[in-house]
Amino acid sequence: MAEMRVVLAEDDVLLREGLASLLDRSGHMVVGQAGDATGLVDLVRRHRPDLVIVDIRMPPTHTTEGLAAAHVIRKELPEVGILVLSAHADVEHAMELLASGRGIGYLLKSRVVDVAEFLDTLERVARGGSVVDPALVRELVSVRRRIDPLAALSAREREVLALMAEGRSNAGIARRLWITEGTVEKHVRSLLAKLSLPEAEEDHRRVLAVITFLEAQ
Repeated sequence: MAEMRVVLAEDDVLLREGLASLLDRSGHMVVGQAGDATGLVDLVRRHRPDLVIVDIRMPPTHTTEGLAAAHVIRKELPEVGILVLSAHADVEHAMELLASGRGIGYLLKSRVVDVAEFLDTLERVARGGSVVDPALVRELVSVRRRIDPLAALSAREREVLALMAEGRSNAGIARRLWITEGTVEKHVRSLLAKLSLPEAEEDHRRVLAVITFLEAQ
C-alpha cells in the first residue's frame, strides 16, 4: 500500500514511540501523536489522516475516552480509518464501535507482536476494511451462548416458536407437528412463561416471542 498518514493516540509513551518508529521504518508517515483523547481529536481535525490508532482507555479517567474520541472522529470524518487498541476483549465497547461502519478495527495490544500481521491490519483498515481480534470473536461467541434467550426452551417448544414465527396459528402448528391443538396451546403457554415476557394480551405476547426468536437467530 502507498504511504499512509497516521495519527497515534496512546498515553504509554514507550508504546506510542515504538509504534511511531515501526510505522516510519515501514514507509508510513506519523503526522501527529497524542497522549489524551482531546489532543487526538484536535490532531485529526487538523491533519485529516488516512488512519487513527487509538487506545480505548486514556487520561484522565482511563475508562472510555479513546472510544468516545473514536466516535467523534467517525461522525465528523467518516473516511478516516480507525484502529482501536485495547488491553482486554471488551465486547460491549467493541460492538458499539464496529457497528459504526467500515474502516474500523479492534485489536488487543497483546496481538501487536507480529510486525507483518500488524502492518497488514493497519492497511486493511485504512482501505476501508474491518478487522476484529480473534480473541474478541471467541468472547462474542461465548457471550452469545451465555445469554441465549431460547436456552430454557425444550426442543418441541423451539419448533412451536419457529412455526409461530412463520405466522402459523395454533391449528396450523398442530397440523404441521402432528399433535393436537390443545397440546400446542400448552407449549405456547409454557414458552411464553419461560421467555419471561411481560403480562399482556396473548396475541401481543406471541408477537414479542416471535421477535425474541428472530433476534436470537
